[in-house]
Amino acid sequence: MLLKLKNSDIHQIMKRAVVTSPKTSLLDARSMLLRHRIGRLVVTENEKPVGIITEKDLVRSIYRMDNKSIENMQVNDAMTKKLVTVTEDATMYDCARLMLNHKISSIIVLKKDSSLFGIITKTDMVSVFLTQAAESISVSKVMTKPVITVKTADSLLYVESVLMKNKISRVVVSRNRKPVGIITHRDFIPAKIPLWLRQSGDPKEIENYQMAEKPHEFKSNQLSYLGTFIAADIMTPNPITVDVKEDVSEASLLMIRHGISGLPVVQKSLLVGIITKTDIVKAISLGN
Repeated sequence: MLLKLKNSDIHQIMKRAVVTSPKTSLLDARSMLLRHRIGRLVVTENEKPVGIITEKDLVRSIYRMDNKSIENMQVNDAMTKKLVTVTEDATMYDCARLMLNHKISSIIVLKKDSSLFGIITKTDMVSVFLTQAAESISVSKVMTKPVITVKTADSLLYVESVLMKNKISRVVVSRNRKPVGIITHRDFIPAKIPLWLRQSGDPKEIENYQMAEKPHEFKSNQLSYLGTFIAADIMTPNPITVDVKEDVSEASLLMIRHGISGLPVVQKSLLVGIITKTDIVKAISLGN
């Protein structure tokens, strides 16, 4: 199934990238991701991209750093150095295919002198679909099934292993075949506190705890820390869902409006699939 766009010029959707240097500390990079509410930073030297660091890279490095102090780790220790780039004359179809072929969520756009021009993400691709889609298509034709799920009482160690093993960015938390929560890599980045404390604590105190420059969990062994939490502690409860019969444009609108990258798909309240930005990009890549 494919989605055709009326205009494939990348200049309409390309954005200015938030950049950092290889020598930036991981703690500062984490703060930048949280502050800008973004999923990646482009790493540059002399205005040319030399790497990219994503939420997934940050999570992977934090929870596998063994005995190395987080304060001593830099972006260069965790960034992806093998970049996938295009020049400014590329089309959106080119970008969609590259994202899928390399299993990435963004494409760096270069000027003719190889300096950084901008960045295109899956979010940008979904946004342009809303305004330029030449046809309608139901969620059932695009969604992924079956859905990989975890339970509310599963440990964070298990949740992390599910994400990594299946190479996915989110997992649905289910109970009795109904979606009750969702967990993404971003949920592992802020300091987390137990569910009971989150529900009863002072909101300002909780916010300060989560946004601390040196998160509490970084002070201890990561495996020991993860072992004390369960899925219910960090999941986003009552996830936004979309009906299996809805149009993909409705799913796209919900993702953009709420700043999320995937939606559980339901039929009579029961979980039947999941639709993500990747699914939409996949459909776009077949459109030309």
